[in-house]
Amino acid sequence: MTEAPRPPLPPFTRETAIAKVRAAEDAWNSRSPDTVAPAYTLDTAWRNRADFPKGREEIHAFLSRKWDREQDYRLIKELWAYTGNRIAVRYAYEWRDAAGQWYRSYGNENWEFAGDGRMAHRFASINDLKINEEDRLFHWPQGPRPADHPGLSDLGL
Repeated sequence: MTEAPRPPLPPFTRETAIAKVRAAEDAWNSRSPDTVAPAYTLDTAWRNRADFPKGREEIHAFLSRKWDREQDYRLIKELWAYTGNRIAVRYAYEWRDAAGQWYRSYGNENWEFAGDGRMAHRFASINDLKINEEDRLFHWPQGPRPADHPGLSDLGL
């Protein structure tokens, strides 16, 4: 069985790259591995910090563990660069651990897409910063970031 394409498809324009980034942000803000994992090829390969999951099943398990650990997760992504079938993004997300400590995690990702619009490779570098709850900047109900919520550049991040 062939899976339906996941537009926008490469090669990317500025507009389609921005749309792809926002679609990824919205999916990750769902905190649902069932929603996020199908955006990746069956044989996708990742580098996420010191983890190297391969294939959609490992990605699903990785995301399940991630969102069990990272509670009240809120993510903002921003396009950094694009060309052909590749997109680079920068992002930040806020979350708290089981003890109630808040963090803002800053990262950069390089993405490479298959022709059907699914991500084949994802290389992520991420740093965590402890923050106080009153220093949080990402305030919206669980789910996609509202269209009127500031982005990273607007927030000075």
